[in-house]
Amino acid sequence: MQTQQVAQKMKVVIGLGKTGLSCARYLASRNEKFKVLDTRKNPPGLQQLKAECPAVEIELGEFNAQTLNNAAQLIVSPGVDQKMPVIQSAIKQGVQVTGDVDIFARSITAPMIAITGSNAKSTVTTLVGEMAKAEGIDVAVAGNIGLPVLDLLQQPPSSLYVLELSSFQLETTSNLGAEVATVLNLSLDHMDRYDSMEDYRNAKLRIYQNCQQAVINDDDLLCQPEFPANVRQWHFSLVENSAAEFSLLKLDDGQYLGFNQQPLMPVAQMKIVGKHNIANALAALALGHAAGFSIKFMLATLKKFPGLPHRCQWVAQSKGVDWYNDSKGTNVGACIAAVTGLGSDLGKGKIILLAGGQGKGADFAPLAYPLSTYVKLVILFGEDAALIDQAVNSSVMTIMVGSLEEAVSIAEKKAISGDAVLLSPACASFDMFSDYEERGEAFIHHVGELH
Repeated sequence: MQTQQVAQKMKVVIGLGKTGLSCARYLASRNEKFKVLDTRKNPPGLQQLKAECPAVEIELGEFNAQTLNNAAQLIVSPGVDQKMPVIQSAIKQGVQVTGDVDIFARSITAPMIAITGSNAKSTVTTLVGEMAKAEGIDVAVAGNIGLPVLDLLQQPPSSLYVLELSSFQLETTSNLGAEVATVLNLSLDHMDRYDSMEDYRNAKLRIYQNCQQAVINDDDLLCQPEFPANVRQWHFSLVENSAAEFSLLKLDDGQYLGFNQQPLMPVAQMKIVGKHNIANALAALALGHAAGFSIKFMLATLKKFPGLPHRCQWVAQSKGVDWYNDSKGTNVGACIAAVTGLGSDLGKGKIILLAGGQGKGADFAPLAYPLSTYVKLVILFGEDAALIDQAVNSSVMTIMVGSLEEAVSIAEKKAISGDAVLLSPACASFDMFSDYEERGEAFIHHVGELH
């Protein structure tokens, strides 16, 4: 009787959307029996799931405890918090929890470069992918950057996988086993999901599980766990002439990207600008070097890589004022990186910062010092505008407005030649927009209307 009950158990995909749909495709391709659950009555991907997997059982609305408790395995999407009591109850009864990244890692034989961090994940992941292509490697880039990893298993195998991984994705990994792994940086984020910074950090550090090599940011103590003796470490740092293998060198004719204290190329030859992008370049060089890429092709990539949309993206110049779209700056750390990176390159000009949205429980106090140094005016909008104002108004002039369009209009009036207007919200966008991309496109549109 017990054997029969086990045989009847199904795997259960919790949460639809892009990841849940990719999990369903994967299970269907293996002819496995499974159910799909989602608390939403009309989750994204529902019609596509019905079209691709018409026989699959779908349960919408409040989770049924019996379904979870009787599952052979729970495959939890990143947007679903495992701390939900109904999921915790199933775990206590011995039901195993996994995720798409965990399944993917066990299914491939080619090496993987795994990248996480509070900020710059997408930029560094894309940059490493472009470096691999320049090297002539058959590379696939996926994960939190867009393409769900399990969809890669429906394609011919690649020689190398470069994955951007979020803390939510890493929560369900148990033994990632990357060839090279890194946590680029850590700053407060997703405090609406995690109990503490330590809880968030522990999720991020799961990327190092059973890795062969680790790339370490020497400038961020939170990114420096202890490693077993067999894990080869590579370090990067923005501290001039530091002991890190990949560092920033200051020579008579300017700043250089350096390897083992030897100059590789002038920083000025990079397309991407700002101090934070120097750190991104050094991290990408360290990751590529660990994976066996040649310096020649990596430097050639850095000389032409333009950066990504919505990541400190130059939009326009008018009357001597440059406009930048950093809508992807959805947390405090990202905003600080954009402000300090751009501000240190401005010369005599100052930044007018456009910020606000849903703060995800963040502490905005760390913004005060960098804003006092590089910013002359902060124009605030969105749900948590007042919280940001409370944290920074003693350090910098602030104005609160009702919309992004109004913020752009006021910035136009306040900016003078040599200044930069920067959209780097330090918040999520969901109070006003469907996502950070729509917010960024709206900013570009409003700037275009002015000019």
